Amino acid sequence: MEIQARAKINWTLNVTGKRQDGYHLLDMLMQPIALHDTLIIEKAEGLALTVEGMGDLSAGEDNLVLRAARALQALCGISRGASLHLIKRIPMGAGLGGGSADAAAALKGLNKLWGIGLDLPALCRIGERLGADIPFCLHDAPRRAQGIGEILTTIESGVFPLILLQPCAALSTKEVFTAYHASAGIVPPDTKKALEALQYGDLNALRVCGGNVLESASIPLRPQIAEAKEALYRSGAAFAQMTGSGSVVFGAYETAAQAQRAYELLKDRYSPCILTETA
Repeated sequence: MEIQARAKINWTLNVTGKRQDGYHLLDMLMQPIALHDTLIIEKAEGLALTVEGMGDLSAGEDNLVLRAARALQALCGISRGASLHLIKRIPMGAGLGGGSADAAAALKGLNKLWGIGLDLPALCRIGERLGADIPFCLHDAPRRAQGIGEILTTIESGVFPLILLQPCAALSTKEVFTAYHASAGIVPPDTKKALEALQYGDLNALRVCGGNVLESASIPLRPQIAEAKEALYRSGAAFAQMTGSGSVVFGAYETAAQAQRAYELLKDRYSPCILTETA
């Protein structure tokens, strides 16, 4: 079987607290996008992973795809195997949830291949232990994510043309949160108004009420993030923002023609520069 593992963007991201175990409590509005990795799964005696597209991504036991497969085997007492081939397109260290999407694809595909029959909540419980974004990726639809990412609520959002830029080296999530806690005066997004803006497809309203509190903390560490955001606005984006804990910055456009013109302007300056859309 062949499964699409779709990337995601954050329309909003707010930090609302921290648990005793160190996990941050978040409030986020997220949406899948058309950009995706592909996971190809075939029957096999053992469990093995190969990776195509990004030579520096490990295909070993530390890869989230294999970790998800092992977790499913252990929980359900499965001894069967599978041959897993991952075709990577989603940039790494980007805040696009690529690793989480790949793990979600593995859980869905192997659940079907091995005839386990777990429902979505059960798969989410397995995924939650591996990564906070995996439950969202298993739902694969616009959601408000709260808690550490496991409390998911359906939201309404339309299709928006996007350009993704990765203007700098990745930041570690730990580094970004450390910078956030050392920062002062960061204004949180107005999630209620952002929900309404997405519902009505109003990117200009979203520009006023949206936001990612980790963006403000990341810019002093990577000034290129602010520069890329400004470049997207100059190219005609109605809304631009860093996604997740970075380092990708996305611009959302009102029409596909505007996004195409912006892509032609930016593709020689930024690599990667990806033209896509929300899903």
